[in-house]
Amino acid sequence: MPRQYPLMPVLMATCLLIGCAGGTGIAPSSGTATHSQTSAVPSTLAAASSLAFGNISVGTTKTDALVLSNQTTDGSSIIVSAINVAGTGFALGSGPSLPQTLAAGQSMSLNVTFSPLSAGAASGSISVSSNAANPSLSVLLSGDGQLVAGQINVSPANLNFGNVAVGSNTAQTGALIAGSTSITVSSAAWSGQGFSVSGITFPVTVPSGQSVLFTVTFAPESAGSAAGSISFLSNATNSPAVESFAGDGTQTSPPYTVSLSWDASTSDVTGYNVYRGTQSGGPYVKLTSSPQPGTSYVDSAIQDGSTYFYVSTSVNSEGEESSYSNQATAAIP
Repeated sequence: MPRQYPLMPVLMATCLLIGCAGGTGIAPSSGTATHSQTSAVPSTLAAASSLAFGNISVGTTKTDALVLSNQTTDGSSIIVSAINVAGTGFALGSGPSLPQTLAAGQSMSLNVTFSPLSAGAASGSISVSSNAANPSLSVLLSGDGQLVAGQINVSPANLNFGNVAVGSNTAQTGALIAGSTSITVSSAAWSGQGFSVSGITFPVTVPSGQSVLFTVTFAPESAGSAAGSISFLSNATNSPAVESFAGDGTQTSPPYTVSLSWDASTSDVTGYNVYRGTQSGGPYVKLTSSPQPGTSYVDSAIQDGSTYFYVSTSVNSEGEESSYSNQATAAIP
């Protein structure tokens, strides 16, 4: 009777993130993506022509609402794609995420803030881009910074660092701003894991109408949300001046594994070997120290940003191996 050698298996690979639920040996698939562009429609996006904040104490913040509305006459929708703010001290606060679709007669409200850093008149503008008949809508902004005798303010009142990778850091600048009289800041105390303050020494005198800068650094030690603050003690009537911090620590290098699975051989075999290479077509290095009895294998000794190529073999009771299986590819993010 002719000798029967083990048949090669059919291999599949799936890159899985540790901690994710489920996971199956699904072979990679390809597809095409299409996108469409919305043409401009004869609709009008309307808003107030200007937004005036009036007199605002230096170092404080005032928020006003700007309403955008779709004043179409034919029932068409308007897609607001971008909103940009220009001018020192002016910024866009919370509001709808973009792009935002406004149906006929619908409105959306934007929170616009003014935080003067010095005394005097300030001006700016908001530019709104959309597919309306007036695709670029401009709104003028104005306000006046006022100094208050005997007071000191810290600007901005809140520092949000957003997402910062664990093991790295990011810094932002704050300012102590004196009113119409000089203020002496004697000390500061800060709290919050991962936050630190530098660039300023105490005591420090902030001249009338001027500012002293400092730096706040956020270096998260673990993943998750963090909060903190700094309090400046001074001879001002509104002491202490407080600034709040917020940030989120994120993991940039999540652990990945490659899960391999294959069809069982139809011949009489004792197990399977798995091989890995870094080039398509080999050479391959054996990963299994002995034939695996099952039809799956998990490779955890991998590196981010690498691409691996896998093959497997079946082994009979006499230690004879089949030819390599088809090649499976796993690209690690």
